Amino acid sequence: MIHSSHDENLSTTQNLVILIADDHALVRGGLALVVAMASPDCKVLEANSYDQVVDILSNEPDIDLMMLDLMMPGMEAHRSLSSIRQRWPDVPIIVVSVRDDIDSIRTAMATGVSGYIPKSLPPNVTLSAIKLILEGGIYVPPHVLNFDNNVATSIPDTQKISFTELTRRQQDVLKLMQSGLSNQNIGDELGLTLPTVKMHVSALFKKLGVKNRTEAVAFYAKHPDDDVYT
Repeated sequence: MIHSSHDENLSTTQNLVILIADDHALVRGGLALVVAMASPDCKVLEANSYDQVVDILSNEPDIDLMMLDLMMPGMEAHRSLSSIRQRWPDVPIIVVSVRDDIDSIRTAMATGVSGYIPKSLPPNVTLSAIKLILEGGIYVPPHVLNFDNNVATSIPDTQKISFTELTRRQQDVLKLMQSGLSNQNIGDELGLTLPTVKMHVSALFKKLGVKNRTEAVAFYAKHPDDDVYT
């Protein structure tokens, strides 16, 4: 099904349908392998041009996630991306691109996509990013956040959510953050890699509408544990 809210944890949904759109068969095959590790029971559809993407989205009502290259035949980069977002706003999109400059990422995120994965990322980080997005998070490459802490301002604002709308993992991370643990210590406590913890922290900041750990902890302090773990 196409979900009306990407805050829902897609990773708990069986038989996801994921569209991988790239004009290079080798890239599609590699992404399909990573996607299968993130969601073993998923069904993968493939497209190698903008026209094929439009055709599949028009005729396949069950797309749960799309991984989209901006430089396929027929694509006009961000203009085509914006058009897809307008016509199918309920389909979460991950941009997968050779471009990893700040402006390209900021412009793509401003359309409301769920993540931006440069093709230079190693497979393990790509896997973590996909898992994060399937859990309802948003992935922005760490080098962008490190370069420009205001990059989140390019992402459309969403209504602030309650703690009960956070995924269980995000709640765990936030509680440990409130206890003063570093990202590395949070990873050790939860059995997560440091890049995965950073991805969850970034998603938390976006979901809570905060800019740093201090604001996130302050937001947490306003809610008793019973409101978080119900």
